[in-house]
Amino acid sequence: MAKITQTWSIICKVRDSFSSLLPLFFSCGLVLLVARFLAPDTIMGVSSSSSSNIAMVAALKKNNILTSTVAAEAMKQIDRADFVLPDTPAYVDSPQPIGHGATISAPHMHGYCLSLLSDYLKPGSAVLDVGSGSGYLTAVFALMVGENGRAVGVEHIPELVERSIQSIKKGNAAHLLETGRLSVHASDGKLGYPDAAPYDAIHVGAAAAVVPDALVSQLKPGGRMVIPVGQFMQDLIVIDKKSDGSLKQHSEMGVRYVPLV
Repeated sequence: MAKITQTWSIICKVRDSFSSLLPLFFSCGLVLLVARFLAPDTIMGVSSSSSSNIAMVAALKKNNILTSTVAAEAMKQIDRADFVLPDTPAYVDSPQPIGHGATISAPHMHGYCLSLLSDYLKPGSAVLDVGSGSGYLTAVFALMVGENGRAVGVEHIPELVERSIQSIKKGNAAHLLETGRLSVHASDGKLGYPDAAPYDAIHVGAAAAVVPDALVSQLKPGGRMVIPVGQFMQDLIVIDKKSDGSLKQHSEMGVRYVPLV
């Protein structure tokens, strides 16, 4: 009986200790839940904040977020600071507002998307950036596909289109604007940009409720699209179009982006 009483006493102490931690578990879980679903364009558990563009890219590589050497070199050549608003921390690993209800994606999301698309961004390739916003990633794409490639950005807010063009002119992709190998257009992103289709790679920088048929039709056989899909709960979907036109897709990770409108 004494052993039973002693054992029960231990069980009760463990129970009481666990119960006392429940509010902490709940509060931590609530914080993670809010961060996961309310912070646009983020995933949990990533920290690559830096004090310079070069350091930012180095941190993304160190954390195995940016796995493409070619993409890393292109990111080094396009300074993120040219694409954010004045007095905005350009290299902090979080999305930043760029006005008109839009954001520039967090550096880690740029790193992930570039890594997923790098094999389809060879010199001479064609790439479409839907919801191009600040124009930052469009410029990086343009450097990767080069002088004989084509990089097209589509953004539905005309003011952002104009600002993105001015931002691109500040950096190393300016000459591609001049030659027409890089262009940014004010248009409905859900419709893509058929004038330059088909594309080897399509990146979508805002969340669609469903994958737009127009983007699928503009993806070249053998090409790849990366697109966030969903409303409150979203997934970063990777779509590969096979040579026969059939599609293979998978969810790469859970994300939170602003909506594609």
